[in-house]
Amino acid sequence: MQETSRLLTATVIAVSLLGACASTRAQEGAGEYVDDKFITTKVEAAILGEPTLKSAEINVETFKGRVQLSGCVPSHPQMSTAVMIARNVQGVIGVANDLQMM
Repeated sequence: MQETSRLLTATVIAVSLLGACASTRAQEGAGEYVDDKFITTKVEAAILGEPTLKSAEINVETFKGRVQLSGCVPSHPQMSTAVMIARNVQGVIGVANDLQMM
């Protein structure tokens, strides 16, 4: 009986720990967090590498492959360029454009 109780307790603890790494709608799992950080870095590098966006102040955040761009750009064409660049980065599922004109 005591052995069954220990086995049940160990099973409950193992399942609880595994559930802690799973993602939910509002929270990412560890693997998704790393993927999103990688996507954010790639989008930021692509935006920084675009000469027409040098004067823009663009912030990039990623959650479950969806990129959110925020900050300020001087013109509508630059806004469109930033969105297009983000969409073309591998791993990006969607782009939310929260950029503002200066």
